[in-house]
Amino acid sequence: MILDREQPEQVEIDITFTGLKGRGGLALSRVIIKNCTGYDPDEIKRHLDAGMELIGGWERFVSPGMQVLLKVNLIGPKRPETAAVTHPEFVRALTRILKEQGCTVWIGDSSGGSIAGIAPTAQSLVVSGLARVAKEEGAVIKNFDKEGVVEVTPASGRVSRMYLARPMFDADFVINLPKLKTHSAGIYTGAVKNLFGCIPGLRKAEYYRLAPDPKDLGQTIADIHQAVKVGLHIMDGITAMQGEGPTAGDVYHAGKILISTDPLALDTVAAAMLGMEVDDIPILVSARERQLGESDLAKIEVAGDFDAPILLPDFKLPKRFRSSRKSNHAVLVKLIDFLKTRPRIKRKLCKDCNMCVESCPVQAIDRESKRIDYASCIECMCCHELCLHNAVELKRDNLIADIFTRLYRGTYR
Repeated sequence: MILDREQPEQVEIDITFTGLKGRGGLALSRVIIKNCTGYDPDEIKRHLDAGMELIGGWERFVSPGMQVLLKVNLIGPKRPETAAVTHPEFVRALTRILKEQGCTVWIGDSSGGSIAGIAPTAQSLVVSGLARVAKEEGAVIKNFDKEGVVEVTPASGRVSRMYLARPMFDADFVINLPKLKTHSAGIYTGAVKNLFGCIPGLRKAEYYRLAPDPKDLGQTIADIHQAVKVGLHIMDGITAMQGEGPTAGDVYHAGKILISTDPLALDTVAAAMLGMEVDDIPILVSARERQLGESDLAKIEVAGDFDAPILLPDFKLPKRFRSSRKSNHAVLVKLIDFLKTRPRIKRKLCKDCNMCVESCPVQAIDRESKRIDYASCIECMCCHELCLHNAVELKRDNLIADIFTRLYRGTYR
């Protein structure tokens, strides 16, 4: 089914942000789950093509001559086997598909953190393998730190203006390519959170400082979603990250690809696969409040290789994950000070790259000793998230709380 391209902007808004029926009667809150065992690009391409047929085919979204931006997850200079970044072979498969459709392909993002006052996006593109794939497949790299910005007025009013990467506006069509991962502060990160990378360079730290609470950060991310037009969301869940993500967790072989035009619906399904609900994930609560998509599983149609979210066995969630619906210990769950974890830097693993020091939004880490001033710390976990050497661990100050939590997780997992 080919959409009417005489009104492309209205079509993209409808696809992304409404719960209405699409042209041809397709449900907009449909999420496709496909099994995919590995990163062979031909296998990935086969599953992507089959999945796309269930939402109208590629021709519903792209046509010859279009410039299509693949907005990847490039959190930092991480190798693809760590499951911290969108895998380059996943991007290769999509690039080949889009070039067959006659499109010019852009690959872009902005990494988090700072090394010597500079965001490590250029280094990340090399380490991740994305720069190599772009060269081999004839795609164009868009380093969001160098492409200029567009000023927008955030709908939330939390700040008077935002500056977002220009390629998000210059592209004819944008495809969001999140990675399936846990998050030590926000519990889960996926399609909704991935657009935070539209904020170039070191500006991200300022938004963390202004919104240390994940739900408040979710309002900022909702502002981004409503300022840009993303027509399609395709999650790389072939390998996922469990535990203390989004960079320091363990690799989990999930073997799944998720596809949707609705970012919140995709994340709702993905969260269910991990044993969670939207209420467990502050950023998704904000997305629901801002009506970025569908968050009611009963109203989301799952198709592809499954007709309902498939639970991933023995998937490890972050230490911070608490869900009162899993137990009768509601009072204990609310004792945040009793249960919370704090970042600590393991000096034996630290390489003194100072990524943690320079990436801290409130400058709470001493450059020489690497001690953290917890009176200033806003617990955004940027130091844990962005450390290149996994030298930042999350520890509980209260030994009794640590013992209780271990027993709790073992009983109610």
